Amino acid sequence: MPFDNQAHGTTEAGVEIGVDIGGTFTDVVCRRPDQTSQILKLPTTRDDPGIAVLEAVRRLEQMDALQGAQVSRFVHGSTVATNAILERKGARVGLLTSMGFRDVLEIGRQFRQALYEVCLTPETPGFLAPRAFRLEVSERIDAKGQIVTALDEGALLQAADDLVARGAQAIAVIFLFSFLNPVHEQRAAALIRQRHPGIAVSLSAEVDPAFREYERTAVTAFDAYIKPIVDGYLDRLQDGLSQAGVAAPLQIMQSRGGLAGTEVARERPVRLFLSGPAAGVMGACNIGAQEDLDDLISIDIGGTTCDIALIERGAPTVRSEGAIDGYPVRVSMIDINPIGAGGGSIAWLDGAGGLRVGPRSAGSDPGPACYGKGATGSEPVATVTDASLLLGYLDPGYFAAGSVTLDPDLARAAIMKTIAQPLGLTEAEAALGIHRVLNAQMAEGIRAVTVRRGHDPRGFTLVALGGAGPLHAIALAEELGIRRVLVPPHPGVLSAQGLLDARVEHEVTMAFSHDLDELTLAKLSQAYQGIDIQAETLMAREGIEASNCKVQHHADVCFVGQSYYLSVPVDLLGADPLAAIYEAFLETHNQINGHRFEAPAKIVNLRTVHLAAKPGAVKDAAGPINGGDMEKARRVVHMPGDTGSREVPILDRTEMAAGQMVSGPAIIEQADTTTLLTSQWRARVAPSLTLILEQIGDGAP
Repeated sequence: MPFDNQAHGTTEAGVEIGVDIGGTFTDVVCRRPDQTSQILKLPTTRDDPGIAVLEAVRRLEQMDALQGAQVSRFVHGSTVATNAILERKGARVGLLTSMGFRDVLEIGRQFRQALYEVCLTPETPGFLAPRAFRLEVSERIDAKGQIVTALDEGALLQAADDLVARGAQAIAVIFLFSFLNPVHEQRAAALIRQRHPGIAVSLSAEVDPAFREYERTAVTAFDAYIKPIVDGYLDRLQDGLSQAGVAAPLQIMQSRGGLAGTEVARERPVRLFLSGPAAGVMGACNIGAQEDLDDLISIDIGGTTCDIALIERGAPTVRSEGAIDGYPVRVSMIDINPIGAGGGSIAWLDGAGGLRVGPRSAGSDPGPACYGKGATGSEPVATVTDASLLLGYLDPGYFAAGSVTLDPDLARAAIMKTIAQPLGLTEAEAALGIHRVLNAQMAEGIRAVTVRRGHDPRGFTLVALGGAGPLHAIALAEELGIRRVLVPPHPGVLSAQGLLDARVEHEVTMAFSHDLDELTLAKLSQAYQGIDIQAETLMAREGIEASNCKVQHHADVCFVGQSYYLSVPVDLLGADPLAAIYEAFLETHNQINGHRFEAPAKIVNLRTVHLAAKPGAVKDAAGPINGGDMEKARRVVHMPGDTGSREVPILDRTEMAAGQMVSGPAIIEQADTTTLLTSQWRARVAPSLTLILEQIGDGAP
């Protein structure tokens, strides 16, 4: 069911649509030329996520909110790439490598996450290309980029033929030192594409042109594994949009928080892993900027996962390497800590009778027990949403704007059977216990990106987004000593809104192994000039001129003799760029490792990022000038920390005007989320219509 900020109907051109696909809901923001927005929330269609996207377009047209031809921009965030890995539904990959390097993918680094397990399980992604699908080819390039052994083209084609005959749908080519000289990989790709034009090909020299064989092999294999999946998904989506009359170019969010056109995204699908979560973080940055707050913790709680990110000085931390399902993926991505905790997380008892919540989720189908779609498997399941309903936090007839009607009796039956009766608890005690366990897990996830990295969370403001974020925000803030929480005007669809506020950006890297003591500024500038040209070409393919781009330079630096590096910014126009690089490296090393150690250092990789001008931020429709009748009902609620239940006011957020303030306890309802306001907190409506929650008492902000 849609919910609108203004009257339906517009005949103006230039409508922009942002769509974020989550594990439970697909969120849509439709922005009109006057900068007002309309939002939708639909259940995600797991088998083909694009179906929900096209359904959203159809509903918007039915409401006369748009016509396909009016859409000037369509921006998309998706979990298709991530789900292909998590569900092991990627393409069958064949891997071609240099003689003697067939098993790099399985050897890995010999790191163990759990050293004392009785039964050790593989911690390298061997599933990407089993040994029968990994073949060696005669060729060799040395550590200086010189050809030692020419590529045996006949052997290469024979190996490619063998892989295709065995069922390979994509081929990853990873030759030794190709990041210094890609000529053999480029020739291999040309030969394979000529012989097998329907086979997707990924080259390590294009996906990850940097040293360290295992990491380069893994990320290239990941790229090949998801390339046909992403291609097929984007083909179906673009065909569907075309049939709906939407001719606007489709853009997609990348893991580092910037947008790319689908043409470029198809070539580098490994950069799309954190597409959806990255959009939420960018949306949180914009909300903080509206309130002049730069140091934030964003927590995006959906139906399936909770994504946590640290934002300092108005920008999120971007890592040069991340992990997917525990495996290394060396691509730049926003530093997000995802945990399996959300409204659909299933509560269960472990072997010792302890209460656990997640990481398994009921998703949108069948969903929580209160959805009434049946249980997951043969036994009923109790989820966090079921617990929230029993505690009185949710209105059964006003969940997700009424698109889903909740059944309290089904929630009660599931919690009583699976949790309350086995533990000898009342239904309220069991439901509160489920909330406490989930909140503890999420608080620990926040500590992982703050306390464990030397940051005091008490100096940050919490930004609650996602459909379940505002429901848990105060409990998390109290656990961590945070005294201010921001609830955006539409937190349930902030990821979709963040897509419209993001900018197009592209990153290009290159291997560059030079000791700082021996490096000249001229040589460094020349190297950056080469990758800047590549980045300009990518931006030109998006229709963006170099004069309209901001350029950022970075370098990966390590001590001479070390193999692990740290990324530092580079200013080629500074007084002494090389000295500044060294000083920045020492400071970063001190911040991360806790000590400053001066020794010769070297650059190993260079990176350039080109960013387009940022689009105008979404402006929400104005609320009531003087405020309406906020209280729409009263409901019996089990508030956290209370020994019993109490009746509290239920407030309608759409009737809250800028400047108004309310004190807890209260529940603030809106179409896309519910905010739980406890007795020690107050809520103030900012001019931007963001809800600012502040703790009452001495030292309150």
